[in-house]
Amino acid sequence: MAATRLKRDIGIYGASLLVLNGLIGAGIFALPGAVASFTGLWSPWLFLVVGFLFLSVVLTFAELASYYDDSGGPILYALHAFGPVAGFSTGWLLFVSRMSAYAANSTVMATYIGALEPWFADGIGRALVIVGMTTGLVWSNVIGVKDGVRTMAVLTVLKLAPLLLLVLAGLGEVTGATLLPAGTIFMDNLGKASLLLIYAYVGFETLAVTAAETKNPRQSLPSALVRTVITIGVLYFLVVLVYVAIIPAEDYATSTLVDVGRHLAGPVGAVGITIAAVFSIAGNCSQSMLQGPRLLFSLAERKMLPQVFARVNARYSTPAVAIVATGLLGMGLALSGTFVQLAIASSLARLIAFMLCIAALPAVRNQASEETRRHAYRLVGGYTIPIIGMAICFWLMLQTTRDNWIAVGLLLGAGVLLYLVEKRFMKTGE
Repeated sequence: MAATRLKRDIGIYGASLLVLNGLIGAGIFALPGAVASFTGLWSPWLFLVVGFLFLSVVLTFAELASYYDDSGGPILYALHAFGPVAGFSTGWLLFVSRMSAYAANSTVMATYIGALEPWFADGIGRALVIVGMTTGLVWSNVIGVKDGVRTMAVLTVLKLAPLLLLVLAGLGEVTGATLLPAGTIFMDNLGKASLLLIYAYVGFETLAVTAAETKNPRQSLPSALVRTVITIGVLYFLVVLVYVAIIPAEDYATSTLVDVGRHLAGPVGAVGITIAAVFSIAGNCSQSMLQGPRLLFSLAERKMLPQVFARVNARYSTPAVAIVATGLLGMGLALSGTFVQLAIASSLARLIAFMLCIAALPAVRNQASEETRRHAYRLVGGYTIPIIGMAICFWLMLQTTRDNWIAVGLLLGAGVLLYLVEKRFMKTGE
């Protein structure tokens, strides 16, 4: 099997970086104002509560990951529970969602760099940012997964340090009224705000895709998932708490963390947060470029896509063809701008994939060997936690629009068509 030729170079530290960079991207620099405009001083607590509730989904994925040590993650869960069409559809939706997010973040990257040097915000400058970043990430991942993880490690430090400094400097301006606000949340805005907040917590789901390159994945992946998501939820709470303590309510809709940095440290603070945003987006893009190709690789490895995507580079032991193809797709979407509708539908696509994976848990449990079940990350309370996760995903799906469903339906239909064409080609070629 091709997966056995991949090197297990990702440890618990690297796995935690994958989760962290999957969750912390452009969202934390844009969401505080958007959510606060809906829920006011309650927004920090809403970040924490939604994160706590969404932990039911993360915990379910933690148990699912503990049953496998091969590449695929969500693809394997749906495949083994519901068959190849469901497995392919899950993997395809997650790949499309991941690449649309990469394209969106690449464009936002150009915007933030353009805030420092306007030439990079449009035209040739914007294209150079997108092409340069994508080329660098593709190369660092082709020459070895260790280099991909090292790239993420550097970007993680550079993006977290300014955020932590912002929290430390801003907590002094938090009052009792800010921490424990009076009044109630406007319930008619709760659905919209919660749907926005989920953007801050998705991205963890493809961690298990790199299982074949992770040391002791059945133990390290669940631990990395749960601990990192909890840590990030606390960080989000503190960042948004500082935001609502400093920014006037009437400016929530138009202000960002850059304005918080400017308030705390003048122009230096504004530049510092802008640079942090650039590194945050770069870290998220780095994570996408590490995990996106593994989705293609896993689908091809299971003969659901052309076998060329399952080729492993003889020198570097990486899925080089899948990496290059993913880079070209992400770069093309970002340069063309056609990713916009795709990005809007990506959250719904993820929710569908989440529900498929949660529904797969009983079958995955039953199919596992006695020894595997004995060492698995078993959830307490039977199926209570997965049922809560399923209910949360379903409620969030109800907050989407008909256009979102049409877009996802078209994307899913295109993916299934490609799958059927590939299956027919393979059959006639035998």
